[in-house]
Amino acid sequence: MRIAVSACLLGENCKYNGGDNYSKKLVDYIKGNDVLSVCPEVMGGLPVPRESAEIVNGVVSHKDGTSVDKEFRKGAKKALEIVKEENVDLVILQSRSPSCGVNSIYDGSFSGKLISGKGVFADLLQKNGIKVMDIADL
Repeated sequence: MRIAVSACLLGENCKYNGGDNYSKKLVDYIKGNDVLSVCPEVMGGLPVPRESAEIVNGVVSHKDGTSVDKEFRKGAKKALEIVKEENVDLVILQSRSPSCGVNSIYDGSFSGKLISGKGVFADLLQKNGIKVMDIADL
């Protein structure tokens, strides 16, 4: 099986704060499969570290209102192209991310409150018929 995974889950320091979300449970789960690492935010040209962002009224923005929507969507498109080119069967994504959130995302108030919703990349994958899984559902 070909599986694409949020790079942060594999231990790559690409999170907004320069860290990662390494998951041993994930690494054990994907063992023996063909794995592709993707970080749509970095692929969209955003630096590491970077300011945190949330989806505010449909636009990915920093707390001060600066839009990074263009970068998020550009990276999501690039990552989608790779997932399609590589004939990926499943994409496992980091929870709550404005890129990769599958079931829920932060509400845009930068208060830590979660709402039902999808990140830009997760939404694009699903609209293209690609199976996605939230790491929390593993």
